[in-house]
Amino acid sequence: MSTSMLHPPVERALRAVSRGYFLPPAWRSCAAADEPLPIGFGQTTSQPSLVARILDELALTGESRVLEVGTGSGYQTALLAELAGEVFTVERLSVLAVAARERLGARGYRNIRYWTGDGSAGWPNAAPFDAIVVSAAAETVPPALLEQLGPGGRMIVPLGPPQGEQVLVRFDKDDDGRVSEHELGGVRFVPLVVDAL
Repeated sequence: MSTSMLHPPVERALRAVSRGYFLPPAWRSCAAADEPLPIGFGQTTSQPSLVARILDELALTGESRVLEVGTGSGYQTALLAELAGEVFTVERLSVLAVAARERLGARGYRNIRYWTGDGSAGWPNAAPFDAIVVSAAAETVPPALLEQLGPGGRMIVPLGPPQGEQVLVRFDKDDDGRVSEHELGGVRFVPLVVDAL
């Protein structure tokens, strides 16, 4: 997706946030490459064009309350913080969560709340959310996330098996609570890990 096709707030956010700052030192020279890059512990950060498309599809405003499932390096979290009023980000791997929080704090973001745990459960105490973005592929939509999406909200989640075909899907919830699905194209994400009960 060309940046000329993006909404202006998304373009401004992409200019304001340095991807390289959120990459391991060995990969910073590749920050401008439009491809996924490793961030350690078997995880990756998505290519900038895909992140841009997801942000554009969410249609955030400065009043939006957003749940992010999968903090990762914190790059997408920073972009969300530029666009939304409040960001609630969940990361399952504590080593990534701690590092991302330090990076984001050093950049002065004060509208982000952090939690380490099973992102498929969402963040019930902070719901409902105007937008939810999931940065790992689920085989089916976690029911808790749909429940926590508020009326008029949008959720974007990659769906499909870990080693098979995955599709990026946008779920829209209308004011009456009805949910519609919109496929946005094929993708490849690491799997969403759900903690056993």
